Amino acid sequence: MLYTSPMNRDMDLIRDLLFRIEADPKCDGTGWISFNKPEDLCGHSPEEVSYHLSVLRDGGYIKANTSGSTPMVSRLTWQGHEFLDNIKDVGVWKSTKEKVKGMSGVALGVVAAIAEAEIKKRLHLS
Repeated sequence: MLYTSPMNRDMDLIRDLLFRIEADPKCDGTGWISFNKPEDLCGHSPEEVSYHLSVLRDGGYIKANTSGSTPMVSRLTWQGHEFLDNIKDVGVWKSTKEKVKGMSGVALGVVAAIAEAEIKKRLHLS
């Protein structure tokens, strides 16, 4: 029996992957890019990257195919762009992570809501 250890979501890796996808001009929805080069892995194992790309796909943040041996990404979705825009600012990201620090787990949607609330607070909208 093959045993694989459970993966935990790494919010910093998720952020790094979203930046990587946004920065690639080929990720415009007309084709696919593979995540198989060391620079695509953001310092993580291929298994971790594949898992996190699957999570992002399942959450509706990216269009991707992760069923093969190499994950393939086509583009960010509207939701992916919105989330990334809210966490681009280093100060917002740091504040968001501080708010969830010490919790055993926080849904990606909650992280997105915290980042959005932080942006609104900084813009004096709340």
